[in-house]
Amino acid sequence: MAARAWQRMLSGRRLDLLDPTPMDIEIEDIAHGLAFVARWNGQTLGDYAYSVAEHSLLVEEIFDQLYPNAPIKWRLAALLHDAPEYVIGDMISPVKAAVGPGYGALDDRLTAAIHLRFGLPAVMPATIKKQIKKADKISAWLEAVQIAGFTMAEADKFFGKQDPALAEKLTIRLRPPVTVRDEYLARHAELLDLI
Repeated sequence: MAARAWQRMLSGRRLDLLDPTPMDIEIEDIAHGLAFVARWNGQTLGDYAYSVAEHSLLVEEIFDQLYPNAPIKWRLAALLHDAPEYVIGDMISPVKAAVGPGYGALDDRLTAAIHLRFGLPAVMPATIKKQIKKADKISAWLEAVQIAGFTMAEADKFFGKQDPALAEKLTIRLRPPVTVRDEYLARHAELLDLI
C-alpha cells in the first residue's frame, strides 16, 4: 500500500503534497497553519511562539518600506513567501541542508500552486524573488537579535549587516496565534482588493 501523501485541511480540502493544485489551496488554511507554526523551532523569548504568519506580515511590511513603488501583487507575493510552511512546517536552515534537495522540490511545488491560486506567476521573476529575500533577511536579523538570543555580531554574520535606521523602526511582536491568523487574513484580503 502506498504511503499517504495528502493532508486534510480544516477547510475540508485534501491537499496532495506530491501534486498540489490551486483548487485545493484556501487562504484560511494557510493563515491558520502559519499562525500555529513557530519560527526558530520555538526557541524564542516571550509568552507566545513567534509564528511564520507574524514573520510573513513583517516581511511584507519591510518589502513595502524597501520598494514603496512595487506593484501590489509583489507585496502579496511577499506576504505569501513562506506559505508552503502551513503544511510542511518551518525548518531551520541546517535541517533543510540535512534533508537535501527533496525539501526544495516540495516547497517549489506548493509555492507554484499557492501562487497560481492567488493570481501570481507560478515562478517568481528573479528580481522580485531577490527583493523578497532581502526583506526576509532583514526580518530574520531582527528576529535573531530581538527574540532569538543572537548578538548583533552573530546576526550580522548569518543574515548580513542591516541598516540600523530600518531596524530601529521595526519591532517584533509576539501575539496569540488567533490574533495573528486574523491579521494575516485581513492583510491578504486588503492586498487582493488593491490588485
